[in-house]
Amino acid sequence: MIFFVAMPFVIGLMNFALPLQLGVRDVAFPVLNSVSFWLTAAGVLLVNLSLVVGEFSRAGWLAYPPLSELAYSPGVGVDYYLWALQISGMGTLLSGINLTTTILKLRAPGMGYGRMPVFCWTALASNLLIVAAFPILTATFAMLLLDRYCGFHFFTNELGGNPMMYVNLIWVWGHPEVYILILPAFGVFSEVIATFSGKPLFGYRSMVMATMAICVLSFLVWLHHFFTMGAGADVNGFFGIATMIIAVPTGVKIFNWLFTLYGGKIRFTVPIYWALGFMATFVIGGMTGVMLAIPPADFVLHNSLFLIAHFHNVIIGGVVFGVMAGYTYWFPKAFGFKLNEALGKAVFWCWCIGFYLAFVPLYALGLMGATRRMQHYTDPQWQPLMQVALVGALLIFCGIILTAVQLAVSIRARHRNRDLTGDPWNGRTLEWSISSPPPVWNFALLPQVARTDAFWAAKQNPQEMIRLMGQRNYESLHIPRNNPTGFFVAFFSFILGFALIWRIWWLAVVGLIGLLAVGLMQAWRTDGEVQFTADEVAAAERTYPLEARAA
Repeated sequence: MIFFVAMPFVIGLMNFALPLQLGVRDVAFPVLNSVSFWLTAAGVLLVNLSLVVGEFSRAGWLAYPPLSELAYSPGVGVDYYLWALQISGMGTLLSGINLTTTILKLRAPGMGYGRMPVFCWTALASNLLIVAAFPILTATFAMLLLDRYCGFHFFTNELGGNPMMYVNLIWVWGHPEVYILILPAFGVFSEVIATFSGKPLFGYRSMVMATMAICVLSFLVWLHHFFTMGAGADVNGFFGIATMIIAVPTGVKIFNWLFTLYGGKIRFTVPIYWALGFMATFVIGGMTGVMLAIPPADFVLHNSLFLIAHFHNVIIGGVVFGVMAGYTYWFPKAFGFKLNEALGKAVFWCWCIGFYLAFVPLYALGLMGATRRMQHYTDPQWQPLMQVALVGALLIFCGIILTAVQLAVSIRARHRNRDLTGDPWNGRTLEWSISSPPPVWNFALLPQVARTDAFWAAKQNPQEMIRLMGQRNYESLHIPRNNPTGFFVAFFSFILGFALIWRIWWLAVVGLIGLLAVGLMQAWRTDGEVQFTADEVAAAERTYPLEARAA
């Protein structure tokens, strides 16, 4: 769920919204963007193939040794896991490089760092973490693969191996990964709360500083995942204090959102439901996180269902609520029509109520002594709370089903819910200044940004709108041509991964040669762009008059 649901969803939102919010026509490296997407798809396909060909990994979601070593997992399940994540992890790393470059180098004229939307800041922090953390994951898995394939002893129980070194390395990646997921969700909530309260975001600079503080501090807290390792009181004390400190910038964000809502004219649409539900739920998850940051308390709670409840508290209450808010918020911009509002609220209530029913009992069960990773429990006193948790899980399942129903109903009724203005929410940032869905070039004329919330300010003054969007003197545009490189890179990566899993060495050579050939063909491509003439651009833009943007 972390690798192949949350990560693609979060990166997908950034990929769509960032160029629009920055006022640019595309990401920095469009072909690399395609390669990143298809490598992720290849990883997903490879790990799902293990369900029908061979076996699925039985070593847990992080494949701790020695269980994941060849002596204890001799089948191909762990190999499927490792190669799938190596391939998809490379795609994620390339996305991080691409989106970081886009934010740092491709902003609209006048959009300095102090004028970027907060979502762009949170995306920058998230992608900086991707660039810093994912090479650690790649190197860690590479060492485990050397253990399994070549008889090395990085993480074995014997011959100098150290399984706890794997645990350290995986969590040096793993805790920044939590913030890779949650920071873009924070950005979504910032956009949603400002838009639907009708006010500028309170404390823009403090929000930016809190975001970057979390980015830095996220690399100083990983050991709280295993206080019980026995590193000693000094080490545990340092990481416990660092974990408490990282809660401070998160608290700053909560107060900024509350102050933004205070005194505003709040419109209770589906995205604001998700935002309000997040604020209540995430605060609980944060408080329990601070509890677990106290080493003596963690010694008692570490291996209990209390920890499971905390983890899902922040992932569901933070990441899932965030991506659902972003999905609902930007859906009309991506597809040109709004999602069904009534069904959207039903989805929210199923998730929100279902979450509390499913996981609050786990807090109580953890305090009562119920441990995690158990197939069944024999204490009959725990059964009523387990049954309540089951009801909550079923309610969440209903929310998932209703999400599909909402999409189907919305597509059937799309003509009634069509967004003809490009600004269905009365938004504040640049993505709402263009048609829905955006044209292939995003912006025919690059906007001239003079302040934060530039589009909101321009809507208050028609002359400011003209200054922001420029005079309608269109020029020919060069847009990246559709390119199959990403698909073929993923295809041969899949072949290579499958061959290495089953030790089919000749097929692995075929995969490597295919990757080399695709790389050489891309290097010699000279037809990478398609041109739209000024008349073609003008004809498309006339279907979306400037006056509609100020409506």
